[in-house]
Amino acid sequence: MITSSEQSETSGRIRNAAFVTKVMSADEAVKFIHPADTVAISGFASAGTPKVIIPALTDRIRESRAAGTNFTINLLTGASVSTETERLLAEIDGIALRMPYQSESTARKKINDGRMDYVDIHLSHVAQQVWEGYYGTIDVAVVEVAGITESGELIPSASIGNNKTWLDVADKIILEVNSWVPAAMEGMHDVYYGTALPPHRTPIQLTRVEDRIGQTTYRVDPAKVVAVVETDARDSASPLTPPDTVSEAIAGHVVDFFAHEVRAGRLPADTLLPLQAGIGNVANAVLGGLDRGGYKGLTCYSEVIQDSMLRLIKDGAVAHASSTALALSENGIEELTANIDFYREHITLRPQEISNHPEIVRRLGIIAMNGMLEADIYGNVNSTHVMGTKIMNGIGGSGDFARNGYVSMFLSPSTARGGAISAIVPMVPHVDHTEHDTQIIVTEHGLADLRALSPRRRARLIIENCAHPDYRPMLRDYFERADAQPDSGHTPHILGEAFGFHQRYLQTGSMR
Repeated sequence: MITSSEQSETSGRIRNAAFVTKVMSADEAVKFIHPADTVAISGFASAGTPKVIIPALTDRIRESRAAGTNFTINLLTGASVSTETERLLAEIDGIALRMPYQSESTARKKINDGRMDYVDIHLSHVAQQVWEGYYGTIDVAVVEVAGITESGELIPSASIGNNKTWLDVADKIILEVNSWVPAAMEGMHDVYYGTALPPHRTPIQLTRVEDRIGQTTYRVDPAKVVAVVETDARDSASPLTPPDTVSEAIAGHVVDFFAHEVRAGRLPADTLLPLQAGIGNVANAVLGGLDRGGYKGLTCYSEVIQDSMLRLIKDGAVAHASSTALALSENGIEELTANIDFYREHITLRPQEISNHPEIVRRLGIIAMNGMLEADIYGNVNSTHVMGTKIMNGIGGSGDFARNGYVSMFLSPSTARGGAISAIVPMVPHVDHTEHDTQIIVTEHGLADLRALSPRRRARLIIENCAHPDYRPMLRDYFERADAQPDSGHTPHILGEAFGFHQRYLQTGSMR
């Protein structure tokens, strides 16, 4: 136990004496990170990102460069991290390799310029690939926690992501103990230690969203912890704008679809099936639109919890939500922290290998709702590459849910760049989700239910229901000419024109 004098020198969040002896400044802690190290850090959608180690590491890299030492790291995370964190390292070319997801503009430009290696993978695959050694040795893990218990276990903060894996596999561990995280968050987490690599896997015994199959803390080998740094810094807010008419229209189509599926007997009337929604304004608007459906006792099994989910929980529409992270605006953060005792009873945070696990997604019958950049007339979806070549963010967890969900929906405004880009095109130049994994496409103009439809019927429905009216004549013309070819085949295309929309945009600045 910590003596009263020792505890007075800390925030009180470090309740184990052995860890108190490892408390040091961030500048001292980053001396354990060396050039060419592979560094795995906590953080998922801004929540739980280290607050002081990355700025200190940035200073260390600058100083090393000034002394003539080339200093870069390989950076592994849960998904995106706070924008300022990623930008600090990207601006000084401090990242040699990045995995598995990013959303910061400076890093994105470095990736697209070929100055940063980027591996874009399904989020459910990260832990297994790291355990299998695909990324070599994990030299250092930097993990934010809310506290350390008397027995030396770690209390997670506002995200879990891949933290369990980082703590297990890293050679050295630096802990950031953040006293800003509400102490009452302890108990919100469910950290499962039952996963194994083939051929030793066993079924994951999670059959309801609210089930708990793990423990509320992380285990850690104290001998691997080389530094403990205390912080008192709030999470960065996830940017969120109020729903506009486009996102509200998309939400309306989705809610109408749910009502249709209830009438058809494919969804339970009051509770539907567990919902998953990607991050962003459209997804937030869709979840918010459920208020109009009169639902009670809904559940959510997803990667992130956004502001609209808090409102649904507070109103009683959602009984329980499971995710790996909180992705909240400033108002959402204030709401959560002010009412943490209430939300702790309705929210469970899990490792992302469990929140995104295909076995559980298939078992629970998830309704998957994810964003896209574009879809083609047959239902193939591009969610990652602008004009087929430039990475936007990454596939994230959309594939985990789309491939295995009970219903797989992709949502998008019908146009971008003021109407210069159509979200419905003859053929997508990059495929993240094939037509076999895409069941529903929704834009503000309508919804296309592609289930049980042949390619030609899919094409006609997507064009008429989802494409912007300005682009429908062009899409009809393309499809009709492709279909009229003597050897049009099962999925008609005119290969010389299939990417004509994209070529026209690159040449003229508009797909029109």
